[in-house]
Amino acid sequence: MDNKEIYKKTLTFSLRRLGWDVMSLIVIILLTTAGFFLADKAGGNALVGLVIGTIVGVVIVAILSHFVSYIFKAGQIAMMTKGVTEGKLPNDVYDAGKKAVKERFATVSGYYLATNAIKGIFNQLGRAITSFGQAVGGDNGGAVGSTISSVIQTIVGYLCDCCLGWVFYRKDKGSVKATLEGAVLFFKHGKTFFKNMGRVFGISLISFAVIGGAFFGIFYLIAMGFPAIFADLARTIAESGDAPEYLTEANNLMLITAGVGGVVMWSILHSVFVRPFILIGVLRNFIESGKNETISEADFDKLDSKSAKFKKLHAKM
Repeated sequence: MDNKEIYKKTLTFSLRRLGWDVMSLIVIILLTTAGFFLADKAGGNALVGLVIGTIVGVVIVAILSHFVSYIFKAGQIAMMTKGVTEGKLPNDVYDAGKKAVKERFATVSGYYLATNAIKGIFNQLGRAITSFGQAVGGDNGGAVGSTISSVIQTIVGYLCDCCLGWVFYRKDKGSVKATLEGAVLFFKHGKTFFKNMGRVFGISLISFAVIGGAFFGIFYLIAMGFPAIFADLARTIAESGDAPEYLTEANNLMLITAGVGGVVMWSILHSVFVRPFILIGVLRNFIESGKNETISEADFDKLDSKSAKFKKLHAKM
């Protein structure tokens, strides 16, 4: 199967994830709006109600997502891996994906244990680069290091997914050992992985400009249809006396709302539709570069000195 065929077959996970994300966004918007109006009517402190409503909505969505949305991501990666390594996928891809996740990670905690271990290893390496930049160049070096670290976070996201794919591929190994193998493969075949980064960042920037820009315009037009709401919010902010002056202008609040909406919608649509297409190619290169590799104990030992998190997990392996 080529990348396009795998993408089309696993698109069901993206569509289900989109439905979940839209529902989550609606919940947050409804609770934020409810908090604003209830607090305004109860005590005239609409701004506090808006903040509380938003926080409550985010917390509720985060809790539910912990137990629901991981199936969409993990199941999709499991089926992508199957398509890449076996060249075929079952008719009911969604059901097969859920089954693969439950077989590999008997519990939700098992999934998060593996993914958090991957993130912990590479986030630690990213912080080490930032610290090195600060040590060498002071504040300027720290800024350079922070920029590099930000780029690394994007890379880490794809690397985590590749390692997760490796965990599904190495069914004969425990999830912890397969996770550590994935980390080793990255450092042994880093050049292969980095070849994909131009495409990763290039496509991401294009999707941000197109999707984010389009929804910025849409949300701004919607905001312009409710001038009274933004005028009330601007007046409430001005009366608080603690906010920057630009937040006391209704039109500025419309622009900020449209900007946030554009970024949120880009984040959702990019991660649901664009990123999976990029990931298939990255995942294919990652697995192809490592499936014939024999990983020795010496390879694990090399990473022990680079990451305390890796060393700790290696000791338990």
